[in-house]
Amino acid sequence: MSKIVVVGSANADLMIAVPALPKPGETVRGHDFLVAPGGKGANQATAAARLGGDVRFIGSVGDDDFGKSLNASLLASGVDTALLHIRPCSTGVALVLSESSGENSIAIAAGANEFLLPADIVAAADEIAEASIVVCQFESPLATIERVIEIAKKCGVPVLLNPAPARPVTDAMLKGIRFLVPNRHELADLTGLQTGTVAEVEAAAKALIGRGVQIVITTLGREGVLRATVDGARLISAPVVQAVDTTGAGDTFVGAFAAEWCRTSDVDAAIIFAQRAAAYSVTSRGAQASMPWLSDLE
Repeated sequence: MSKIVVVGSANADLMIAVPALPKPGETVRGHDFLVAPGGKGANQATAAARLGGDVRFIGSVGDDDFGKSLNASLLASGVDTALLHIRPCSTGVALVLSESSGENSIAIAAGANEFLLPADIVAAADEIAEASIVVCQFESPLATIERVIEIAKKCGVPVLLNPAPARPVTDAMLKGIRFLVPNRHELADLTGLQTGTVAEVEAAAKALIGRGVQIVITTLGREGVLRATVDGARLISAPVVQAVDTTGAGDTFVGAFAAEWCRTSDVDAAIIFAQRAAAYSVTSRGAQASMPWLSDLE
């Protein structure tokens, strides 16, 4: 089986459902408080494992109850956590407000995620070298992610970079990235270009192709996914569902894409599969809690 190595964050999500997201200075009455496992890295690892991937997760949690719970959740989804580091500090926490329309607002305290260091990546270089794909995001220290990408490129391992949350990225980091998977807002931040229309998204994606990325896969929510390469672009429509909570939908897409691409080596087939998985995930609350198993999509 192809091996997927996911490097990234692990958080405890503290969630409250609200009728509408509060404006600055406003207090709103919420309901259905939920503590759930999350973090972009752990989410993507969970999605990939539930959908049939052989997944190793490299991350960092605290030596507290949240950290123990996150480790147990990953294991229950089939993720190998031998490289999940336990630090003498608090686990990362995300405060998530989700409104009835499915939109959400999130604030994060990184906690132990800040202590996932380049030395941890060097120690895991053999795991990275043996992977079929390496998946990473920007909720870990940038120097750590730079080392992940550096080692993967040196070993000829394809990298999927989900540039979230968006931050400035050098051409050296982008050059040779196999899959860059932003949403339209992250794409705008990366390029400084408008992304309000599909045509603008295509132009911005092509700008990143010009900087050395091989394939840009931009998620556009209900509008679908735009896949761009040096040879052109294709808009792939999204399934229509009634969204309850979009938390973790992008992470579900990334993990599902990695799992299906490892099975098929077909980019468009992997995008379509990932869209189905993400659509399934938004029909219930929670990030990992809403992620499908392979049997759910069959």
